[in-house]
Amino acid sequence: MFSPAVVMPFYNHEHALERSLADLRRHGLRCWLVDDGSDVAVQPLLDRIAGQEADWLTLLRLAPNQGKGAAVMAGCAAAAAAGHSHAVQVDADGQHDLEDLTRMLVLARAHPAALVTGVPLYDTSVPKARLYGRYITHFWVWIHTLSTGIRDSMCGYRVYPLPATLAVWSQEHVGRRMNFDTDILVRLYWRGVAVLELPTRVIYPADGVSHFRMLADNLRISGMHTRLFFGMVARLPRLLQRKLKGANR
Repeated sequence: MFSPAVVMPFYNHEHALERSLADLRRHGLRCWLVDDGSDVAVQPLLDRIAGQEADWLTLLRLAPNQGKGAAVMAGCAAAAAAGHSHAVQVDADGQHDLEDLTRMLVLARAHPAALVTGVPLYDTSVPKARLYGRYITHFWVWIHTLSTGIRDSMCGYRVYPLPATLAVWSQEHVGRRMNFDTDILVRLYWRGVAVLELPTRVIYPADGVSHFRMLADNLRISGMHTRLFFGMVARLPRLLQRKLKGANR
């Protein structure tokens, strides 16, 4: 049975949180808000929201800060334990267009074994360094998967099939921080999970806060690409066979 829930990782995005949750509530989905070790000053806000929205929202707390990927997967594990089949990953910083959530769920319901992921349509608010940096990862993902069919592996707006996703998380070394989105997508693809894409508008709010650490996170992403490259080499015969069959060209 197709039973989606929402997982929202949160780390000191208090300025956008209530606006994001108001947009999300209209979709009538259960939500796990995962606080990834936010500052003490933010905790009263989270407690208030958890009390006011208890009919549909559950607050999970991780301490200390463990990274975006760890927060997403803690929420996924909780959603699966509650009987949900799929988890919608939505960032808490207000970047994602939640009007597109209905379309994403329609696609996920029609293809329940697939990973449905957004492909960002940016406006002029996107920082140019972040935009151009994505193309480097796009190039490497095409190498890791031997496919140019995955147009964007970094979007944090997606629908995960929970059994396959939790299996990857428990059985493989997956990045815990800003390297998570690409790492989990490639590893799911290696296991034969189809990756379906949906264009979606992404904005960078004027009051937005980025927790991307230029040096540390770029080093993590570089290390991830190195591991994935050697993982691709080990899986080369299987990937070539998949490519010949025409999957995700």
